[in-house]
Amino acid sequence: MASQHLNATLLTHGLIHHNVRLTTRYVVISNALAQHRELSLLAIGLATHLQSLPAGSCVGIKAIASRFPESEFRIAAAMRELEAHGYLARTRRRLPDGRILPLTISYNSPGADPAAVRETRAAPKPREPRPEPETPPAPAPAPASAPASASASAPRLPAPPQLTARHARAAELLCGLRAHAPRLLLSERDVRRLAPGVTAWLERGAQPDAVRRTLCADLPHDLAYPAGLLAHRLAALMPPPLPVAPATPAAAGPLQNCDDCDRAYRAPEPGRCRGCEAAATAA
Repeated sequence: MASQHLNATLLTHGLIHHNVRLTTRYVVISNALAQHRELSLLAIGLATHLQSLPAGSCVGIKAIASRFPESEFRIAAAMRELEAHGYLARTRRRLPDGRILPLTISYNSPGADPAAVRETRAAPKPREPRPEPETPPAPAPAPASAPASASASAPRLPAPPQLTARHARAAELLCGLRAHAPRLLLSERDVRRLAPGVTAWLERGAQPDAVRRTLCADLPHDLAYPAGLLAHRLAALMPPPLPVAPATPAAAGPLQNCDDCDRAYRAPEPGRCRGCEAAATAA
């Protein structure tokens, strides 16, 4: 502690550390991550945040963006940075009941010896003690219509709502992107979320082929979240609305023949042309 106070006294500029020794609620981060020269500051902060969370936490892009001021696009870009440098891996794991859930792996030292890697697991939550009943209740008889296997009673996701007719053309375009770029395979949820953006392009006069070329062009080689990239392009590259056509001035009326000079002119009713009318008024 004496050397720390001496250092703080002698320095007159630059960075000075005033630290206390932490014994609870802290995370260890290597200087290789904290001082990484190729990662953005947002990516370094995101990696630090992921390392500080307990195992089993929900770390999807929407979940993280709901806790911080950065947008989903910036969070997705930071995750791609961490994936490119080996600090993050995103995959999916199939559960015994058939469900497929996302799995995110955070590495504090990319390329470390696999034998030294310790996979953390969520600690079981403490249970409150409950008093033992005086007389154990008798087990209720199973109904005759009960399913034979436990997997039959597993909760299932509700069916997604149908897209409106206004978005049907946009949804069809999004679903067909994988025929032009196989990596743009979208889930039904992503199609519902992106369809309004494509609809806005079509309503602004963009042709479907032009929208498709814009969304499929120059895809990054490390594309891990196609829906995020498409949402960014739909918002950032949206064309301006079509200019409003100038209003055509209304015609003065059908063609008439002047009663005095017999010249043709436009007027709601037969009579004199302007020249003859002016001459008659002057006379």
